[in-house]
Amino acid sequence: MPQRWTQDELKALVGRAALRYVVPGEIVGVGTGSTVNKFIDALASMKDQIAGAVSSSEASTERLRAVGITVLDANAVDRLSVYIDGADEIDGQGCMVKGGGAALTREKIVAALADRFVCIADESKLVATLGAFPLPVEIIPMAARRLGAQFASLGGQAGVRQHAGAPLVTDNGQWILDVSGLKITQPLAFETMVSQWPGVVTAGVFAHQRAQVCLLGTASGVRELHFD
Repeated sequence: MPQRWTQDELKALVGRAALRYVVPGEIVGVGTGSTVNKFIDALASMKDQIAGAVSSSEASTERLRAVGITVLDANAVDRLSVYIDGADEIDGQGCMVKGGGAALTREKIVAALADRFVCIADESKLVATLGAFPLPVEIIPMAARRLGAQFASLGGQAGVRQHAGAPLVTDNGQWILDVSGLKITQPLAFETMVSQWPGVVTAGVFAHQRAQVCLLGTASGVRELHFD
């Protein structure tokens, strides 16, 4: 009889499993979101064995400091051995959709510093084709209408993410467009194209910074995927 894990328990399971990829004595890149919060809780158990962390959001920075982990500015490091973060979707090649937590730009910056990206997620996030989860795109506010029209030309429906009755403002002072109705069959080409549109800060497709490893929480425990 398989173990019946709650989603919260699965997040904690993969959060603890990710500790295997943390290199003692080095600085670890830390992402954003509820699964990453479980990783931060686990990382606290070895905080004296690492040199600190580089965080992708104000929320993660606050949580890291609360458990006694030093947070460094990205400009203070040349490289990271590993970046550990969640995903809204991940495909069989390690390409992801990210940005449900509105931290996609900083996530890409930290991921670009890392030698290895380890994705932690539950198995519901593994998909054949990206696009079931609305694609987050961080944008300059004045470009919202025109970018919405560009996504519409691709068959997508874009809306500005709201918070408390107003557009959500990211840690970078920008807005998020959430785009539904897309089937992203060529993630690398799609990311390259959208990133060139004027007004786009960051597209939530992670193909240039894809995962090399994915730790999936399943009913039978942690399933480990490696991507070439």
